[in-house]
Amino acid sequence: MRVFIVYAHPEPKSFNGALLHTAVDTLSAAGHEPVISDLYAMGFDPVSGRHNFTSVRNPDYFKQQLEELHADEVGGFAPLIEAELAKVEACDLMIWQFPLWWFGLPAILKGWVDRVLVMGRTYGGGRFYDTGVFRGKRALLSLTTGAPEAAYRRGGFNGDIEAILRPIHRGILRFVGFDLLAPNLVFGPAHQTDTELKAALGAYAGRLRAIESEAPIEVGEY
Repeated sequence: MRVFIVYAHPEPKSFNGALLHTAVDTLSAAGHEPVISDLYAMGFDPVSGRHNFTSVRNPDYFKQQLEELHADEVGGFAPLIEAELAKVEACDLMIWQFPLWWFGLPAILKGWVDRVLVMGRTYGGGRFYDTGVFRGKRALLSLTTGAPEAAYRRGGFNGDIEAILRPIHRGILRFVGFDLLAPNLVFGPAHQTDTELKAALGAYAGRLRAIESEAPIEVGEY
């Protein structure tokens, strides 16, 4: 199985980094083929613009979606965008590894979405959700939070984690056709003991060893 991991954390020694290395080591040992985009290490620019393209549809007025449609027709995506698109298209499973920042994706990862999930190539023309371009592929959010689990329950301090993740799950991944796996959540690693963190890594490794047979969920099932 080909697994594409998009990693978004600025500190390699972070617990997100430990989760990334656990995934790579576990998947490789199980005979899978992990490919990683380490966005900070790549110096990935999250800001969209004409640098997304080598082609130009309208030099006088920049509308990104129209430029994406044109680039799709003429092979006009910048090499970096084309390379990231190829990784998404080749994978069977895509994992996003990130810390939850301000109830959403870190800017560098949101910018990756803005630049890489392009109109025409990854959605549009009636291809959304169950008829999306990436139907049959699966996606997994693996993330950490700043607060403990109790803060992310319904009625908790920060509210329902399911509701927080819904714009990512439905508004991005399901929108382009991915089937969803239940998220891998590590709540408040900064507040956990080394023993607890080691157990969290072990649980993630155990899950990944059986990930090929894991059934997708519908948003709202976890």
